[in-house]
Formats: sequence, structure tokens, C-alpha cells
Amino acid sequence: MKGIFTALLTPFNSDYTINEKALEKLVRFNLDEGIHGFYVGGSTGESMLMTAEERKRVFEIVKNVSGGSVPLIAHAGAISTDAAIDMALCAKCLGYDAVSAVAPFYYSFPVPAIKKYYSDIVNAADMPMLIYNFPAGNGFGLDAKTAGEIFGSDRRFFGIKHTSNDLFAIRQFKDSIEGITVFNGYDEICLAGLSMGADGAIGSTYNFMGGKFIEIYNSFLAGDIARAQKLQNEACEIITVMCKYGVFQCEKEMLSLMGIEMGPCRRPFLPLDDEGKEAVKKLYNKIDNGKNM
Repeated sequence: MKGIFTALLTPFNSDYTINEKALEKLVRFNLDEGIHGFYVGGSTGESMLMTAEERKRVFEIVKNVSGGSVPLIAHAGAISTDAAIDMALCAKCLGYDAVSAVAPFYYSFPVPAIKKYYSDIVNAADMPMLIYNFPAGNGFGLDAKTAGEIFGSDRRFFGIKHTSNDLFAIRQFKDSIEGITVFNGYDEICLAGLSMGADGAIGSTYNFMGGKFIEIYNSFLAGDIARAQKLQNEACEIITVMCKYGVFQCEKEMLSLMGIEMGPCRRPFLPLDDEGKEAVKKLYNKIDNGKNM
């Protein structure tokens, strides 16, 4: 449970049903890139815009295609504890290696309720848990004190997916919880997260440029910081463009140009406009020609 994990996108057909063949192709493409593992059904996968049965079907497809060749983490998070437990039990039945969950959102639950949510999922599924810390997405920010209380002596809690610009928190998690695994969340600060002690990273742009982030990771481990910085800067050039037009929409457009038909994002995401499509096409041509990328 270390290294570069792809937070998988979900391909859709024009009618917004899951494009199962494209999902299979996407998984194989990432495996060929040498990705270290998959984070399935998270924010990148548009899971909160999908039904429970659709989310479970994605779990099943990814498991079938990967065949146990890399670790799989299933995001089971939901606003309802019972719904999250249901997703976690599905992942367990399929043979996933771990589950993850974003904190319950919308109602501004107090910390004791959030702690109980996580313990209920772990006790019901009896699986390793990677807490998904995403303050910008659900309004709850996990700090080292609360994390320590959740982890306690229960070793089923093994790590945190830290999707936040607060890099100091990574160091605090590592220093205060023995043996914890921390994954950096934001792709644009992958190298910075590693420098603060992250054990790896989980990201969405890894869907189409996982190889570059594996190089960043390996260069960092080898002490070749100059090369890692160069590669991170190249990735940031791409990410900067995508942030302007919509990251998920641009990622899907990029993969479609690469031969994996990803289709649209689900509503209320807006479709990528013509200007955005042209910008992604230019990025694709640069990547394809190996120019400065």
C-alpha cells in the first residue's frame, strides 16, 4: 500500500450509462503503465453521482480486469453509514484489499459522529481502512489529534488519503501515529507531499499520465530531486490548463484522444466546450510528440 495509485475515472456512454468496455480498457492501460494500485469509486470516479448498484458494478469490473495484480482500494464513503457499510461489504466480497471513505457530509456532523461512522464501517466489514481526508469536498478537516483518536489501537485503520494543500498535516500524521501510511491527494503537489513524508500518492491525472508520476516517485526515492522537480513541473503545466476548463472533463477528453472513449461527465458537470477541447488537443499533441512533456 505504497506508491502511485490511480484514482479511476468512470467512462460513460452518451446516455450516461457505464461504458464497461472502456473501463476495462482504462484499467489495462494503467496496468501497462506500471501503476502501483487503484483507488476505485472515489471523487474522480463520480461516485456521488451514481447509484449504489452502479458503484458496485465498477468495483466488480476493476477487480475482474486487474485480477489481483495490484492492490485495490474501494471508496465506500456515503452520507449514510448504512450505505457506506453496504458498499464496503460489497468490496470485501469481491476481494478488495482495503476500503476508504470520505467523511459524511452536508449535515455538518460533529466529530464524535464522524468517528462513530468510521468505526461502524470497519467493524461491519472488518477490512483495512484508508480515511479519505478531503476538507474542500465535505467541510470536515481531519487533524492529527482526531486521527489519533480514530486510529487508536485498531490496526485496521492503516492510513489517510490526504487531499489538502495543508502539507504540514502530512508530517503531523506521520509523527503522531506509528506506522501510518499517508497518500498525497492533489496531483499538482505530489512531489511536495512526498517531501513531507507521504508514502505515495493517489491522483486523477494518473489515469492518462501515470507513468510520469511513477517517474516522479522513483526519482524522489533515488534522491534525484532535480529530475523529480522537472517532471512535476511538466505535470503542472498540463494540470494548469485542465483546471481552467474542468479537470475531469479534460481528463476524459485526453483519454478519448488516446483511444479510450470516456464519454461525458454526469450532470450537473457541464460538458467541455470547444475552447477546452482545443486546449486538450494541443496538450495531447505535445505529449504525443514528446515536446517538453
